[in-house]
Amino acid sequence: MQIDVTGHHVEMTDALRDYVHEKFQRLERHFDNVVDVHAILTVEKLVRKAEATMDISGAKLFAEATAEDMYAAIDGLVDKLDRQVKKHKEKLRDHHRSEGASAKAMTEEAPQEAAE
Repeated sequence: MQIDVTGHHVEMTDALRDYVHEKFQRLERHFDNVVDVHAILTVEKLVRKAEATMDISGAKLFAEATAEDMYAAIDGLVDKLDRQVKKHKEKLRDHHRSEGASAKAMTEEAPQEAAE
């Protein structure tokens, strides 16, 4: 996973860059097919804003969060992206396999009850 972090009107310190990398590692724990992440940290007067675009296999996810503290904005951003990744992962699962097996089992039981 490649993480690009840029700052608008904010100095990108090593601590801030490491914090973003550490938080985005949590997202990779939930979904392995993360290709690229581009995070933008912005300061507008008293509001700190963090936004990110995440390329994963099959989709492009975007989220943004604002707070008075940059670290809080990054936390909010990662929480939003985490929910989106979980939702995307759930969409990829095949939910119909178990329904077919249970329906087949029910049809096999029905003729046996009729014979008795």
